Amino acid sequence: MSDRAIQIADLTVRYGRKVAVDHVSLNVMRGAVYALVGRNGAGKSSLVRCLLGQQKPGDGKITLFGEDVWSRRSELMQHVGVVSEDADAPPEMSVAAIARFCARLYRTWDQASVEERLRMFGVPLNSRFGSLSKGQKKQVSLALALANTPELLVLDDPTLGLDVVARKSLFEEVIGDLADRGTTVFITTHDLIGVETFADRVGMIENGKLVLDEEVDALKSRFRRIRFAAHPVALDTTVMRPTVMRAWGGGAEAIVSNYDDIAFERMRSTSNIGAAEVQVMSLEEIFIAIAGGNQERNA
Repeated sequence: MSDRAIQIADLTVRYGRKVAVDHVSLNVMRGAVYALVGRNGAGKSSLVRCLLGQQKPGDGKITLFGEDVWSRRSELMQHVGVVSEDADAPPEMSVAAIARFCARLYRTWDQASVEERLRMFGVPLNSRFGSLSKGQKKQVSLALALANTPELLVLDDPTLGLDVVARKSLFEEVIGDLADRGTTVFITTHDLIGVETFADRVGMIENGKLVLDEEVDALKSRFRRIRFAAHPVALDTTVMRPTVMRAWGGGAEAIVSNYDDIAFERMRSTSNIGAAEVQVMSLEEIFIAIAGGNQERNA
């Protein structure tokens, strides 16, 4: 049995002359929570369609649990739960009727768990799907995706349209519980504040290329915002590599991607850089810094 739930090797997706996904390779271990982040149009949705066997890539290969997703899709989807970016179902069908339809597609189905989660979300079973809000539709999709007790849960921007309470429930209760039980979670999202609390690893895709693939704790440990009272400041780039360097108030601000406490204190003691404040950065702040830096390099 493969210890990798997802293995993506040299994945490339083209639409005519446009390259949407450009030679992306990444692995997700069983039981891990992997967050793929990126701007709209970066290539996330194309990658997810290939991941689910809905689209054949131009090049490369994807395996789920060691099996090729394109040739073994029917069998593999029995072990996968999916919440798509846009929840969709016949608008006149009731939630209960949609659940009954989905139950016939899977060998294992836990109707009690569907009803329990919908009660938790406050969505009545007799509601017409078309009458639900966007957030409620996403909650129905989530309840259905979990009903077959999936080994892999794929969430494509799941918090889109959800209010603060629903986002908290999704991230802290549902996904946290799945991770504790060893379910693998692959999530694409813009909500980096929420995903930071539970993701094991994060990937960042820009213009179809995977520009970052790293453990969240390791990523956060090497990024720092440093604010200097004086300006200009000349950093020794052999010690500290600034991703961003800009004026800040009467001084300067640097965002470094290879921060080390000992190295910084040694540099401060031997350089004329004056007073400096070092701040830990959130995942969202790191994403903005990297995306901005890539944009400047691509300009």
